[in-house]
Amino acid sequence: MDAVVSNSWDMIRKGSRSFALASRLFDTATRDHAWMLYAWCRHCDDEIDGQELGMASVARPGHDAAASLVKLRTETRRALRGEAVTDPVFQALQRVARDHGIPERHALELLAGFEMDVTSFSYRTIDETLLYCYRVAGVVGVMMALIMGVRDTRDLQRAADLGIAFQLTNIARDVVDDAGHGRCYLPAEWLAEAGIPTGGIAQVEQRLAVAGVVRRLLAESDRYYQSAATGLQALGFRSAWAVATALGVYRDIGSLVLARGARAWDTRAVVGTPRKMFYLAVGGLRAMRSVTWDRWRDAAPRAEDLWTMPEFRGAMSPGRPVDRAYPETLPP
Repeated sequence: MDAVVSNSWDMIRKGSRSFALASRLFDTATRDHAWMLYAWCRHCDDEIDGQELGMASVARPGHDAAASLVKLRTETRRALRGEAVTDPVFQALQRVARDHGIPERHALELLAGFEMDVTSFSYRTIDETLLYCYRVAGVVGVMMALIMGVRDTRDLQRAADLGIAFQLTNIARDVVDDAGHGRCYLPAEWLAEAGIPTGGIAQVEQRLAVAGVVRRLLAESDRYYQSAATGLQALGFRSAWAVATALGVYRDIGSLVLARGARAWDTRAVVGTPRKMFYLAVGGLRAMRSVTWDRWRDAAPRAEDLWTMPEFRGAMSPGRPVDRAYPETLPP
């Protein structure tokens, strides 16, 4: 294992035990590239939040998120254009993009999501929340799918669905902590319908109402998990096993939040090792079915039933138009 891959493994091992477990199911080449992509994503997230591996409760003193975003964009572009970079996380991104033909726009889309945090974007509708989810997680799913050899646009949409589902679960789990840091990703329209005042999410007396909004958000995430699961049939068995395991573990986090109701944020919802092992086994069975029976009967849902990637619909993103469309299939 070379230094760049070793650094990437260390970051995923410390930063995300769930994904670290699932990633070990990949074949060696796919695993190493997944680790390297994770390292860059984790580094970008930490630079925006002024943390290290997402561990600090507050940003480090003197942190300037806007300046960090400018630096990240500069270094990311340099890496993707084949220029010399010295930081291992940008070397990792450079290697992944080169080996798998990842378009520059995908990496920059992730940074556009972080810009929404930096500029304190206000989420009025579920569609705006979903756009954020796509940018900070759905596009990561797309890049991961490219690493796994996926090129068909319908299957890339399923990968985006999974990333969106993951992020909706994150929002549900961390809604009170996020509010304490001045961030709210729940649609303002939903909060108004529930009678929750602006800035009232963190108030104890609002927990029951917040739990109702979060229940609605998790119902939305379930639609994306269900759609994403049909994309397993486009993967090889080991990749499908890894993805199915991660899907099961993360979906269970949402189940824990849902079961706790108004007490969901008393302690952080965490899936313990025994349940992770359960989803590891279930993931293997699900992957086997997906690459045999499901692949044979081609059960993928229609992409238009869900919120679709900007590249597919030519939607207007906040602040800039997106007018690129994927061809029916991408080149290998």
